[in-house]
Amino acid sequence: MRPEDLLTTTPSPERLAEEAGRLPEPTPEQVESVRRLLAASERAPAETEWPPILQAPRSKKDSRYVEPPTSHRPVVGPLLVTAKRAFRLAFQPFINEMLRKQVEFNEAILDSLALIYEHQREESRSQVAWRREVMARLAALERTTPEPAPKGRSRRS
Repeated sequence: MRPEDLLTTTPSPERLAEEAGRLPEPTPEQVESVRRLLAASERAPAETEWPPILQAPRSKKDSRYVEPPTSHRPVVGPLLVTAKRAFRLAFQPFINEMLRKQVEFNEAILDSLALIYEHQREESRSQVAWRREVMARLAALERTTPEPAPKGRSRRS
């Protein structure tokens, strides 16, 4: 679906306002019920701690720096570790520059994921509140609706 498909000129805004004017006024109890529901679903204060699911990626977002070099080879291992350290020391500025945009991207993605996570939690809380309200209304309707009369037995020949 394209954005221009969502825009419409029919019905006109005036007609919509006219139809909305015909709606009955809600009772004060209904208004208060909606106010309580909206107050319950208001945005909670954001967590200062990162979501648990994003803790591990957050610790790995800066790909410019790696763990200290190691080697499992017993004889040439110390030589390899020394060579790796020398290589890193000599080329670290170039490595940092090459990976700078990747690090910025990683940070932006993690921030976006944290925001999506918070929005999802907020929506989940709202859904729970709305579900409780709908279930309460349904229970109230079921209590006020008269039971249908039992149907008579049909006679078959």
